[in-house]
Amino acid sequence: MMSGTGPVSHLPGCSILLLAGGRGQRMGGRDKGWVHWQGRALIEHMHQVVRPLTTDLIISCNRNHQRYRLLADQLVSDPVAGYPGPLTGIIEGLKAAREPFLLVLPCDAPQIDAPLLQLLAAQAGPRPVMLRHAGHWQPLFSLIPASLLPLLQQQWQSGQRSPQRALVQLNPVAVELPPGDRRLDNFNEPAMLANTLTQESAC
Repeated sequence: MMSGTGPVSHLPGCSILLLAGGRGQRMGGRDKGWVHWQGRALIEHMHQVVRPLTTDLIISCNRNHQRYRLLADQLVSDPVAGYPGPLTGIIEGLKAAREPFLLVLPCDAPQIDAPLLQLLAAQAGPRPVMLRHAGHWQPLFSLIPASLLPLLQQQWQSGQRSPQRALVQLNPVAVELPPGDRRLDNFNEPAMLANTLTQESAC
């Protein structure tokens, strides 16, 4: 795997999943991936970073499929209605992954960069790898071996809905980031985009 320094290049053995299947409740029900920041949709910022890193880019979405299909190698959707949450998207992504590891990212972290993703990928092994930021687990920034799919499915079937609790039960490796690292900033509320939000027609 890459070391996190040097030129951006392909991450061997990694499919990448962008989670864009949420309800967007804090965005007034808008499809968060297509909210604009600094002149482009959040999903387009993410795509620019991750596209060079994989030949298997998966987007989890529950609407606007035609728009997302232009950006991805594969699309997955929740198998049940009602927006059951990101753990479902992760499980569906693991089912679809063509590589032995799945790098999981949210669609609304446009300041993420390739060196951080290379750092995650460099820890690949039999256990999940999760970022910890200021002492807090960040389950939507994680690297999951595809071999762990049955264990996550078992947790889902037993009623688990939290990605963090599900992954913590699998004894993850932590990649620690210091407080103030802005690469994980999630633009998931209108107030956070107030100065740069470009209004779109309703999706």
